[in-house]
Amino acid sequence: MTIAKSLLRFLVCCLLPGMSFVSLDAEDAKPVSDPDFPRELVEFKPAESNPVFEAAGKQDWDAMIRERGWILREGNRWMMWYTGYDGVKTSTKYLGLATSDDGIHWKRHPDNPIYRDGWVEDMMVVKRGPTYYMFAEGKDDQAQLLTSTDGVKWTRQGALDVRKTDGTPIEPGPYGTPTGYYENGTWYLFYERRDAGIWLATSKDMQRWTNLQDEPVLSPGPAEFDKHLVALNQIVPYKGKYYAYYHGSSKERTPSVWATGVAVSDDLVHWKKYSGNPLQPVEQNKSSGILVPDGSGFRFYTMHGKVELHLPAH
Repeated sequence: MTIAKSLLRFLVCCLLPGMSFVSLDAEDAKPVSDPDFPRELVEFKPAESNPVFEAAGKQDWDAMIRERGWILREGNRWMMWYTGYDGVKTSTKYLGLATSDDGIHWKRHPDNPIYRDGWVEDMMVVKRGPTYYMFAEGKDDQAQLLTSTDGVKWTRQGALDVRKTDGTPIEPGPYGTPTGYYENGTWYLFYERRDAGIWLATSKDMQRWTNLQDEPVLSPGPAEFDKHLVALNQIVPYKGKYYAYYHGSSKERTPSVWATGVAVSDDLVHWKKYSGNPLQPVEQNKSSGILVPDGSGFRFYTMHGKVELHLPAH
């Protein structure tokens, strides 16, 4: 540590004793002092075992993996759904499954890809009762719903019918990175349009979704890392508040990189972004971040290109 940094740390500790820091050595480290963002939700360090899951290789159906995958822990069983493809950008994206006993060492399912009837990408899963509900992108970034009773065999229920507040369909075009959340008899659907903002629709029956407002509930900026593009990964209810884990990017960065941030809300509509965003350095290109409870706390996984695990930093 340089003399300047040592002096800065001394002054901060003397003048602001209630403020903690992730690290003054990190390129974009920021103070963590907002009670709306508990440390266990925002402070993570990369695991030594990274990456914990990677693409299979050039000759396999999952020669490349991409975008948001999903990890669900049920007791001692961990399930990870992911998108694989042959490396050609326009190729069909298929659904794969890996399982684990510890969330670190993963084994591919012998029947991969487990869904072969169509394009499945950028997915997340909500388990209610005996049913797994998968919200995913299909071809051309069209949001869709699939269901399963075992997490292995999936049935496509169709594209999501999303309407404006007046009941008319949303404009044609991409509507992707669908994120489902269920509470008190209502389903909530967060979705992005060309990554230019995140919208929110609700439904009682999952047959028709209606926007709560026709403007985004979460928009890009003002930070540099998510200056132009955002997409929601996950909603986490915690201690009476809601936390949205999302990824963002700036068009000014070449090549393009993405990073994961978090925002907090009391009502799922009005959001405040964490001043310490992004959760990992932008240069590491760690997008599609999700939080997974492990029985004693939370783990943070990023899942685009390769799966990396981040453990609590405290």
